[in-house]
Amino acid sequence: MGAVLAGGGGGARLVRLALCSRGECASHGTAELRAAEAAAGAEILGAELEFVDFPAALPPAGGDCRLQGTPSNALAIAGLIRRHKPALLLAPTPSVNQHPDHAALSGLARDAARLARYGGIPELRDLAPHAIQVLLFYAVTPDAEPRDITPIFIDVSAPEILDTWTRAMRAHESQQKTRGYVDLQLTRARLNGHRIGPPVTHAIALYPADPPVFSSLGALGKSARHF
Repeated sequence: MGAVLAGGGGGARLVRLALCSRGECASHGTAELRAAEAAAGAEILGAELEFVDFPAALPPAGGDCRLQGTPSNALAIAGLIRRHKPALLLAPTPSVNQHPDHAALSGLARDAARLARYGGIPELRDLAPHAIQVLLFYAVTPDAEPRDITPIFIDVSAPEILDTWTRAMRAHESQQKTRGYVDLQLTRARLNGHRIGPPVTHAIALYPADPPVFSSLGALGKSARHF
């Protein structure tokens, strides 16, 4: 469970996965195994991986199932944003019908994005303020999909993208013992592809925290409705 920080500009982007839990309370797999699986998945994606240690974490189980929307936790993520200066920030949706850590992280990410640009915060004065460009939410499960936010769809139909995404998901082997997460995500992507129509076969839904801004109408691409 974590946030994604991505660089700006066209072409290839540097992506950093910020893991906010090591799955210490998981039904399957140890914290060490979960951390190794996360590292393997990040390597497949070509992303950098960083574990976030929150000051409010409670022993002995660390942050898992204990993540809270406290100012100190938001400042920890704000510090991460200031260090890496991402253009895009991805976090779980704010839906309460999901793992409580996911809902908590959603609010923390939104708060942190604001705190990262405030210049007078004493705890962050060693790092230059930074304003992200876009905050997007992702839904880990269908139940977490917000009903009051119109999604944007990211086309992932290209075979090499689908293959990389699938291999990265399968790297989290211990979590496959709970549910068929890989099949679940691929099925959701296929349904989105059917909604959009050819040539798109698979798409991932992301939910903007605020209305997106485009430099021109030509940058909009196509819509999911068949007129």
